[in-house]
Amino acid sequence: MNLTNRLGSVLRGVMLHGITVIFIALGLDTALPAQQAALTHTQAVARARSLVAKMTLDEKIAQLHGIRDPQNFRVIPGLPRLGIPAFHMTNGPAGVGPGGAGPQKPATAMPAPIALAATWDPSLAFAYGKLEGEETRSTGSQLFEAPDVNIARVPQGGRVFESFGEDPYLDSRIAVADIEGIQDRVHGAHMIANVKHFIANNQESARMSVDEIIGERALREIYMPQFEAAIKEAHSASLMCAYPKVNGAFNCENEPLLTGVLKKEWGFDGFVVSDWGATHSTVPSALNGLDVEMPTGRYFSDDLKKAVESGQVPQSRIDDMLVRRFAKMMEFGLFGSQPKPAPIPAFEHGAEARKIAAQGMVLLKNADNILPLDPAVRNIALIGPWAVRPSTGGGGSSHVVPLYTITPDDGLRAAMASRISVLDGSDLNAATAAAKRAQIAIVMVGDEDSEGRDQSLTLSQAQDDLITAVAKANPKTIVVLKSGSAILMPWLDSVAAVLEAWYPGEEDGHAVADVLTGAVDPSGKLPLTFPRSVDQTLAAHPEQYPGENGTVHYSEGIEVGYRAYAANNVTPLFPFGFGLSYTTFRFSDLKTSTLSGAANAIVSFKVTNTGKRSGAEVAQLYLGFPPIAEGNEPPIQLKGFRKVMLNPGESKTVELKLDARSFSYWSEKTHGWQIPQGEFQVMVGDSSAETPLKGTIKLQ
Repeated sequence: MNLTNRLGSVLRGVMLHGITVIFIALGLDTALPAQQAALTHTQAVARARSLVAKMTLDEKIAQLHGIRDPQNFRVIPGLPRLGIPAFHMTNGPAGVGPGGAGPQKPATAMPAPIALAATWDPSLAFAYGKLEGEETRSTGSQLFEAPDVNIARVPQGGRVFESFGEDPYLDSRIAVADIEGIQDRVHGAHMIANVKHFIANNQESARMSVDEIIGERALREIYMPQFEAAIKEAHSASLMCAYPKVNGAFNCENEPLLTGVLKKEWGFDGFVVSDWGATHSTVPSALNGLDVEMPTGRYFSDDLKKAVESGQVPQSRIDDMLVRRFAKMMEFGLFGSQPKPAPIPAFEHGAEARKIAAQGMVLLKNADNILPLDPAVRNIALIGPWAVRPSTGGGGSSHVVPLYTITPDDGLRAAMASRISVLDGSDLNAATAAAKRAQIAIVMVGDEDSEGRDQSLTLSQAQDDLITAVAKANPKTIVVLKSGSAILMPWLDSVAAVLEAWYPGEEDGHAVADVLTGAVDPSGKLPLTFPRSVDQTLAAHPEQYPGENGTVHYSEGIEVGYRAYAANNVTPLFPFGFGLSYTTFRFSDLKTSTLSGAANAIVSFKVTNTGKRSGAEVAQLYLGFPPIAEGNEPPIQLKGFRKVMLNPGESKTVELKLDARSFSYWSEKTHGWQIPQGEFQVMVGDSSAETPLKGTIKLQ
């Protein structure tokens, strides 16, 4: 059966189960007045204040929390008397997850956000967010709970797959573009983004209670920059506060962070929503910055009303909570009856998901250029648990019900005329026999990371054994990893190639085949370091991870991820920023210049495709700081990057600008950003471990 017919069969099968590719959002309040046009922030605040002034205290309290309804678990009911619409929230960030009115609806299962980060391409992040914003509206919600911008402090973190890796600069650039896509009001769906989880939600172990002791400098340099960029640059309309405590206070009642930094210092004018069950008090939460309690009103219902009546919480604070949310809804045109959403264009959005998935795949090994697959190969053994089913995403609240799926064998059969034998690998003898008969063996293995638990960095023993056995039977063995984070590879030396495909989403089969066959040149780069062993991670020190006696000490400070490897002269399995291509590139002609009278600089250099195929290279700019009296910075830090597409023999000049923040460190003495005196080292290359161009900058 050809692929078109198979797709038809897939969709007919889906429809038989009562799901269609095209559907209309439910639960919109038809009693509301005509849709109100989007307003400026100033206009929206004035109108929201006028609206709140008309509300009784009971009506106000009812608008500050969700309700206990299995079919509407992410909703604040409307108030028809004043034309206030119901407010539905939908989970993310890997596609439209649970939320909206009624049972979860099918949507495009996107490649995991960690795969998006691996593209190192903000334009794809914008497209990713825009697609998700449109589908959120199509499923009947007004807020999309994304992106998750927490740093991958430890690769064992259960939600690493939901986030953008270990570096705050890369995280920030992807996050800003993603939020701008979600909230696009020019060509998008006028959707409210919800950047999360503020702050340092870096492990799932004991996440509901753990107290994270984090120094001021580490907070400012590692764990805050991506949130700051989300607020100051992308203007995220909402933010979700996280489960853990930071420095003794739960995040959803943490006055120094929610009120001091977020609302006062950064000027956040949106609203703060609690993670589901992350509220732990009434008065402290209300006074310290929380605006909406979810999923119910355990603390922000009767207890909050009593607190207002007793004078513990001023009426003005209640009004501020409401004005923040209502004003943002008005800014996005979400008051009044809403037009019927456009149906989801399943295959158009699927094509976008396929493109992003392929662009995010990272080629880690390619001995003797075994990839791309030779079209002349006539016999392939496709083996493994992830060879017989697609990897559509991780577990937990980010789970998406896909509109359709493309299996690995369907994708490979559509791309090649080879005879393909498919085995799940459960019978080791059968797997090795098939591998011996085949010209090429492709082993697809992976994990199933999930919110709610951290994970081992190892594959199951059965999968490791399968790879070892197949590689022994056939030296031309290619491993395709479908993982949510770093994976240990005891079999690495015995296989010919390794492709990290992450969780590719519903277009798994097509996207993986695109890269294996060379229809797409691999250009993904690792957004986090792959360690050689668990001992190279913070798990080697239990007080640092997962913590002892309910406390985690971030005593590594700013030495996180590749910064730590460089500072301690440790060589990982694969470094941050690493990724191979089917072609080759050369860097040359480094030039640096500073702008007189300002802490700004320009770094330019040339990138040349020296191979025989078209491909894209991610040029990466790192800085090394001069000595700092308060404690030195790590020896290498990402401060700029650019993805460059080049034809064979083509060269392009890349120009990257550095601003004052690029040269700054956080001073715990002055409680502010400072620029150290001295010479900065400039390093340019294709990973944190390979920077052939070296130079210096001394600021004027």
